[in-house]
Amino acid sequence: MSRKVYDLQGFALVLEHVQFVSPLFEAKGQEGWQFNLRMTGGLRLPFKFPTRGDGTLAREMLIKALRDE
Repeated sequence: MSRKVYDLQGFALVLEHVQFVSPLFEAKGQEGWQFNLRMTGGLRLPFKFPTRGDGTLAREMLIKALRDE
């Protein structure tokens, strides 16, 4: 089994350990846009982006990498 790695905002994510990707939503406190990842073991990683377009692109690229896994 290959261990594909995806880089996102300085994190190196081993794709086989990603369990859940939340939808994109507006972050609290006008901090831009955000989606969350849940990893094996229950770790939750929030990723925030200044614009909806940036967040959408990053999330879609991650989903594509997971599907190709």
